[in-house]
Amino acid sequence: MTAKENHDPILTRKEAARYLGVTPGTLAVWACTKRYNLAYLKIGRSVRYRRSELDRFLDVSLNKPSET
Repeated sequence: MTAKENHDPILTRKEAARYLGVTPGTLAVWACTKRYNLAYLKIGRSVRYRRSELDRFLDVSLNKPSET
């Protein structure tokens, strides 16, 4: 296992859903409809997500207050 793999684990759909606070079914719908730009790995029939991609998705989705 390389150092990069240690810092960027690959999660199952169930683990990724738990990390994001949604259901695995929601992630499946997002992937199918391409509703969000959330990259995933397709390995055979299984879908995996890099934790760094989930973090990027959360950062982009964050509603930041406007400066006044």
